[in-house]
Amino acid sequence: MKYIIDNEINIPAYLQLYRQVRDDIVKGIFPCGSKLPSKRIIADELGISTVTVEHAYALLGDEGYIESKERSGYFVSFQLDDGFAVSANAEMHHIQYTYLQECSTFVEFPFSVLTKTMRRVMSDLGESILARSPNTGCTELREEISRYLARSRGVRAEAEQIIIGSGSEYLYGLIVELLGRNKRYAIESPSYKKIEQVYRASDVQLEKLPLGHDGIDSSSLRRCKADVLHISPYRSYPSGVTATASKRHEYLRWAGQGERFIVEDDFESEFSLSQKAEETLFSHTSKDNVIYMNTFSKTISPSFRVGYMVLPECLAKTFNERLGFYSCTVPTYIQFVLAELISNGDFERHINRVRRAKRKESDKLIKP
Repeated sequence: MKYIIDNEINIPAYLQLYRQVRDDIVKGIFPCGSKLPSKRIIADELGISTVTVEHAYALLGDEGYIESKERSGYFVSFQLDDGFAVSANAEMHHIQYTYLQECSTFVEFPFSVLTKTMRRVMSDLGESILARSPNTGCTELREEISRYLARSRGVRAEAEQIIIGSGSEYLYGLIVELLGRNKRYAIESPSYKKIEQVYRASDVQLEKLPLGHDGIDSSSLRRCKADVLHISPYRSYPSGVTATASKRHEYLRWAGQGERFIVEDDFESEFSLSQKAEETLFSHTSKDNVIYMNTFSKTISPSFRVGYMVLPECLAKTFNERLGFYSCTVPTYIQFVLAELISNGDFERHINRVRRAKRKESDKLIKP
């Protein structure tokens, strides 16, 4: 077995193993349906505990790469085809969605922490909080977001690729302005209603692609004539559908045909119950054709009205040339507050606290 655990690097052993096994699954070394080596075999060969292997396998299971079969072991469930696989639930009218309540997962950021940070920013920065923000957003916030995404989401992007705006709807409109009204756009069906409303208001051609149990129906995606695919792979609202690892790679293969782009709307993914943050399409594309989006509406407060998008390098310069004249719609003071919350660790401590609480709650529900 060629797996190596490097004890000299600052990456936990289970994550190192997870990444190596995942890469072999994606490459087809372990094809769909094949059985993975047992936990004991891997543990003995690598000199690690079976608990470490179990943790790595659990992450692979959370993301849809493998599945556990009682008394049989772990088997690969990931499919990587040259074309598009036909969804197991091709008859879309039989899909039963678990519709989400719009505010069902909102957990308030500690008010005392927020007010303390706001006072500190006002005291330390003084009148500079009244200065006009750069058009793409304050450098301090964009740099903090860049570092945060790199360490938590595997998204590697320079601050210059990040655009700050007052909420998702505003950024949706900028995407249309950036990519063009002559493009055909596709969205999930059902999807967050404001996504469709913004595209309709922008007077662009729009396709609605039905969701199956694992993401957009494969046959519908194969027939799709759109140039831009707008998706929420973590947990689409209001259906609650999460795209599997196989489906995410299917989206990337679709985008790899011609001059296509994906808008990856990663809303609320920070609160995933998985031990590891959900994978992003942005971090896996080799085509530089994914626009990553997220907001602070659920992680801090919807009243802040702050969202951001990470542009692929090929679009960053185009954005500045075509749309760089637009003023940033988020107050400088709020941007400094968010930058401080990320910089001092309060933002991630809150996320980790909420995720632990949700996992405990989930464990209670599944225990007999």
